[in-house]
Amino acid sequence: MSPSNFNRRSFIQGTASTIALASLPVKSFGATPVSIRLEWQQYKTTTQYAKFLSVVAQMKAQTNAKLATSWQYWVNVHVNYCPHDLPYFFAWHRAYLYYLEQQMRTMLNDQTFTLPYWDYYKYPTMPSEFTDTASGNPLFVTGRMNNNVYAALTMAPFNKNIVNFQRGASNAFEPIFESAPHDPVHNIIGGYMADMVSPTDPIFYLHHANVDRLWHAWMSQPQTTMPVPTDAYWSGSFTYAKGLTMLKQKCYMPANLNYDYANIQLPTALPPQAELENERGGIIRVQSRAERIVTRPPNGNFKASAPRAISANKHSLGGVTDVELTEASTSAVVPLASTSSTALRGAITAYKPLTSRTATPSALAVPETATASTPFQSVQLVLDGLTSTTLGAKGGCYYNLYLNLPAAGDVDSDYQPYFIGTCGAFEAAGVMHSPDGTLSYPLSDLLRAQGITDLSQVVISAVRVNGQTKLPKGKYLNIREMRLQISTAAQ
Repeated sequence: MSPSNFNRRSFIQGTASTIALASLPVKSFGATPVSIRLEWQQYKTTTQYAKFLSVVAQMKAQTNAKLATSWQYWVNVHVNYCPHDLPYFFAWHRAYLYYLEQQMRTMLNDQTFTLPYWDYYKYPTMPSEFTDTASGNPLFVTGRMNNNVYAALTMAPFNKNIVNFQRGASNAFEPIFESAPHDPVHNIIGGYMADMVSPTDPIFYLHHANVDRLWHAWMSQPQTTMPVPTDAYWSGSFTYAKGLTMLKQKCYMPANLNYDYANIQLPTALPPQAELENERGGIIRVQSRAERIVTRPPNGNFKASAPRAISANKHSLGGVTDVELTEASTSAVVPLASTSSTALRGAITAYKPLTSRTATPSALAVPETATASTPFQSVQLVLDGLTSTTLGAKGGCYYNLYLNLPAAGDVDSDYQPYFIGTCGAFEAAGVMHSPDGTLSYPLSDLLRAQGITDLSQVVISAVRVNGQTKLPKGKYLNIREMRLQISTAAQ
């Protein structure tokens, strides 16, 4: 469940002379007919299905991970270059799938071949072709914890008020969608999917083709906004290997890469009922997630951490340490000293929500120090030192994080205005690749929306979400420190 022994340097050096890469030039966009990617249930009835099985088997049989004809090569591309919880999550993966598709076309000698997608909002159970344990099935991998992703689904990203796109903007589609449903799908399936080596599992590519499709569908809605192709946001290029890059601007729309999807409609509801196989092989019926309610979990006994400067432009207002997440949900009370309360109120007041048009690179540039003219102007929840235990690294579950759930009574689990984001084994694996070893969630909009007058404390709740497989009791995630932080950053 860990990456191959290639480190970033050896991977780059090893691919410098890869002949296969030379056969993957960026196409002359618009010069060839647009290819249509199909949903799996239709895809498997076409001649593409046999070709997909064939090329996956061929790539898995190639054991030289330095060659683009090998399956492991593309796993290593993801491990070494993929941005998670960072800008360009959608766009980077768009070209990643494009280049894999081009490689498969070359190997099949078929320029009409396309990748399929899995519409789990319509079919939450993983296609049976991926769970068939028959010997030689290239789509099956061991280690998956669940074959149904219903517990990972949410309608929150498709709310009409999610009109902006990029990180740093308020009500922004990219960070909201990545947090849920993208990450929970990884976590609920588990196994390889709960790690940065997730492309080891072939279902990864169907998942990300669907992610790409839903981005395209969201972008097609009349109320949504994106930085225009000529915006500085799209300057520069993505790297996938030495000599293999893609202009960011080319990733603006699928049409730029000569493909589209058979269906570009957003889901309008979760499946009204999901049939889940329980651990005894029977069927249980789970009602729509929209009907679920959340009660604030009991407070855990955590040691408070003192407020302090994290850097010249980041300041901790306080937190709790040594947080262990188990099979039970829990809440952490973060007490705030009067000076921290005052600083928090100041940051909330100074916060200026940005849109897709105003969240420009210059507007998102972080001042080096906080001064009277560049005050602390945003609030984040920071998970510092998030790691999975041996048990938790297998995935199969995740945690919804909430801010200030009511102390008494129930609230709709459909997030606003309490939902912060999600965390699980997949996020913990991603933290290992982050520059500072932290995972942060924006809180400014939530705090504004809640309109709290008493800022003597905040309460962070971690609500456990399971799939259909019954998991053992124990510790799943460790968090060295969970803290409330203010920053000079715009968001």
